[in-house]
Amino acid sequence: MSGPLRLVVFDCDGTLIDSQHMIVAAMNHAFDAHGLENLPREKVLSIVGLSLAEAIHALVPDVDAVLRARVTESYKGAFFELRRRKDLVEPLFPGVREALDALAARDDTVLGIATGKSQRGLAHALENHGLRDYFVTLQTADDAPSKPHPEMLRRAMNDTGAVPADTVLIGDTSYDMEMARAAGAHAFGVDWGYHAPAMLQAAGARLVLGSFAGLAPALDAIWPVERNSQAAAGGA
Repeated sequence: MSGPLRLVVFDCDGTLIDSQHMIVAAMNHAFDAHGLENLPREKVLSIVGLSLAEAIHALVPDVDAVLRARVTESYKGAFFELRRRKDLVEPLFPGVREALDALAARDDTVLGIATGKSQRGLAHALENHGLRDYFVTLQTADDAPSKPHPEMLRRAMNDTGAVPADTVLIGDTSYDMEMARAAGAHAFGVDWGYHAPAMLQAAGARLVLGSFAGLAPALDAIWPVERNSQAAAGGA
């Protein structure tokens, strides 16, 4: 490999995996268990990307801390049980595997994840889809403050030795974009997730992808010099 190491970090829920049905069902179960009124689907999905405790606080800020803690634990239990149901699935978004294969084939690029999931939840999701081997660094809410705090992304860069200018965070929420900007990295949004493109742009997205097919060209647009020089040398 010549040139700097590139790091591409993905959010998980809403970016790689469409987990909306599981998240909403688990939240409804948790609220029902404690006599709380279910919230609109859009409201529940708006907090995807935050750590669970932060998400519950954002959804029911006026509920006392003890009850919020109980709702959090109920959500964890409900999510665990719902994963056993065959009628609730968490599919990959279109083009995920092809995009990861293409990036993994680059000798100057490594991949990571930064997610509000727990380590256990992330491990299950990656194993379920056979994705674990693509990623060299996995950052979760177990190990760092919730997004948009930049610590998860900083840890990913520290793990790999990549610098902020050579790091891209790809996510579907404003929390992802704010995290990337706070860490000094590039921020790419996606338009198939849980926050609208306008929210992503307002939060600092350099661009918003319409599909994973646009990812490689977008990366080459911000990192052109070394790749172009390598191509020229190969054709000489």
